[in-house]
Amino acid sequence: MIIDNGNAGSGRKNNEVLKGLPSFDRRALLFGAAAGVGALGLGGCMATDGMSRAEAEKWYGAVPEEKFPIPPVDVSKIDPKYYRNIVNYESKEAPGTIIVDPGKYYVYRIEGEGKATRYGANVGRQGFLWSGEAYVGRKAEWPIWTPPAEMIKRQPEAAKYAGGMKPGLDNPLGARTLYLYQNGRYTLYTIYSTSDPETIGTNLTSGCTGLLTQDMMDLYSKTPVKTKVIVLPA
Repeated sequence: MIIDNGNAGSGRKNNEVLKGLPSFDRRALLFGAAAGVGALGLGGCMATDGMSRAEAEKWYGAVPEEKFPIPPVDVSKIDPKYYRNIVNYESKEAPGTIIVDPGKYYVYRIEGEGKATRYGANVGRQGFLWSGEAYVGRKAEWPIWTPPAEMIKRQPEAAKYAGGMKPGLDNPLGARTLYLYQNGRYTLYTIYSTSDPETIGTNLTSGCTGLLTQDMMDLYSKTPVKTKVIVLPA
C-alpha cells in the first residue's frame, strides 16, 4: 500500500487500483467498482442520546448558499445510528484529532473531557482497508477530481476525466475534502463528502472515507491542516 506504516487489508494483490479516492462515478463512479455492496457543528447543542428523524431533517437540510447549492438529505435512507451526535468517547488524543473506525462506520472528532462528535461514514471495501496514522496535509472546497492512471487502466470509463473533473455535485469528492498525508507525501487517501445517504454504513470505496456533505462541512470547518488522523483496524 502507499500508506507508510499502515497495514493493508486482505487484498494486497489489488494494489494497482486507486487506493484513496472513491471508486469511479458519483453513482457509477462510486458504485461501479463496488457492485454488490450491501444495502465515520452541532457542538454542545446536541443531546448525547442522539437526534430524532425530525431533528435530522433540519440538520441535514438544503444548503442553498453554497457555490453549488446542496440539496437536503433524504434521512429516511440512513440508519438513525449514523446521524451526527455528541457521544461519550474516552481518548488520550488531543481535542481535534480525527479517528476513523471503519469496522463500525464511524468518524470521531475528539472534543475533550471524554466526548467526541461522531459521524456516520462509508469506508473502504474488502481489499482496500488500511490502518495507521496520518495527518491532514491540505484541504479543499469543491475540489477538482483527477483519476490516476491506475484507475483509468482498471476502469476505462474514467479516461474522459484524465484532465480533471470540474467541481460540482457530481464530482466524486463532493463539496469538501481533507487530503491525508504521511511524511510530507500525499497518501491518495481522503475524507470526502458524499450526497448519497444510502452509502453511509457500507464498504464501497478504494480506501477513502465518506461523510454526508452536511457532516463533512461541519468537520471540515473545525479541522485545520496538520490535524492528526488515526485509522483503526477494521
